Amino acid sequence: MTNPNAQPDSAFWVTRRVVVTGGAGFLGRYVVKKLAERGCQNVFVPLAEEYDLREKDAIVRMYEDAQPDIVIHLAAIVGGIGANRENPGSFFYDNAIMGIQLIEQARLHGVEKFVCIGTVCAYPKYTPVPFREEDLWNGYPEETNAPYGLAKKMLLVQLQAYREQYGFDGIYLLPVNMYGPGDNFDPETSHVIPALIRRMSEAKEKGLESITVWGTGFASREFFYVEDAAEGILLATEHYEIPEPVNLGSGAETRIKDLVELIAELVGYEGEMEWDTSKPDGQPRRMLDTTRAKEEFGFEAKIGLRQGLERTINWYEQQIGEPDD
Repeated sequence: MTNPNAQPDSAFWVTRRVVVTGGAGFLGRYVVKKLAERGCQNVFVPLAEEYDLREKDAIVRMYEDAQPDIVIHLAAIVGGIGANRENPGSFFYDNAIMGIQLIEQARLHGVEKFVCIGTVCAYPKYTPVPFREEDLWNGYPEETNAPYGLAKKMLLVQLQAYREQYGFDGIYLLPVNMYGPGDNFDPETSHVIPALIRRMSEAKEKGLESITVWGTGFASREFFYVEDAAEGILLATEHYEIPEPVNLGSGAETRIKDLVELIAELVGYEGEMEWDTSKPDGQPRRMLDTTRAKEEFGFEAKIGLRQGLERTINWYEQQIGEPDD
């Protein structure tokens, strides 16, 4: 039922048992925290060392242990452009097999609702900006992340087919690039914001006169503060019951060049940026049309990019023992 004025619904969660795959990860920790704030008393987070969700037997055991009413599937094997280029096969297989089996076993175990988190990488490379959900099938994804994006997009097909054949209530959400405190700052696998924060912080500490940044700087992205993302996921779980996918994002487009300059300002790094144009930009432009989320379940992002970056940089500096500026 469409509810543009939807509000957080604590009563929805009180008696329901919830599994959050990936609940110990970056986004997952925020989702679990918000579930607790809403009064959910039965949250089960399957840890990778106990349940390998690529294996059917582990999934069956997880469902039997947790007995969930609702599954929020956040778990994914992800990375930036470099990681996607180096691991296309495993990124496809791991994400596809995990999601397909989780959905099938959810159906067999009588799960009331399955909430699948997709990826903006599923959109075609040259999707008109802003990306509308209706554009999802109008072309092939950007090559460097196509295996990951297509693996996740197959889960939308599965959920729609299961709704049609079995009456299975599954919804599919498409969040854009997330960032925030607790993000992955590993230089080998991090996405653009944590990677830039770390590199500029280290360059500032070492007194480097310049750093090299991949691409031209003219590609654009939409950046979505992780706490906003978690709120959107819970509102959708509470209020959205339609097979069509839904974008979740901030609705603001930022050029990578402008992002780099803003992070340098906030970190206090005054060196030069050297652009390595031999490296790929990835998708040329990326910004979502977030109208459907607002119209269907009243979701709008609250944290702007500058405020979100300030919080993220402060958190990172605390982790490495530097005083906040």
